[in-house]
Amino acid sequence: MFGRTQKPEADAIEVIIGPRASFVGELRCDTSIRIDGAVEGGRIETAANVILTEAARVQCDIWAKTVSIRGLFRGVIHADRVELLDGSQVYGALHVNSIYMDEAVLLRAELNIQGTTAEETETLPRPDTSASIPVVTPTASPRNAVG
Repeated sequence: MFGRTQKPEADAIEVIIGPRASFVGELRCDTSIRIDGAVEGGRIETAANVILTEAARVQCDIWAKTVSIRGLFRGVIHADRVELLDGSQVYGALHVNSIYMDEAVLLRAELNIQGTTAEETETLPRPDTSASIPVVTPTASPRNAVG
């Protein structure tokens, strides 16, 4: 009989799609996934992390705790945190609680940061709408004469 006697650490990378490999389909696991190759459709789902290296070319949907991207990604991500690292190219939609982005990133995606729920916003204090806000009108500046 094959099986595990203990659950692996969530940060342990047990699934690697190598640089000369391509994958199409559904991939589900409970540990971190590193992609060096190509994913050409489908869905990746893990309670841990997904790491796309600079060689990765991924077109699929990802559901994970944290997704770190250094390669090319097209699709939809649902994650607690997304990290867009130098050289990454991201197209699609990101649904996250937090995001980190380096300067050398190409991002052409819908970004949905879902930090608070509707219930949390209802409990926040509302501004006093009866107070008036003073409006200051700028004065005209004298024009310089050309002579």
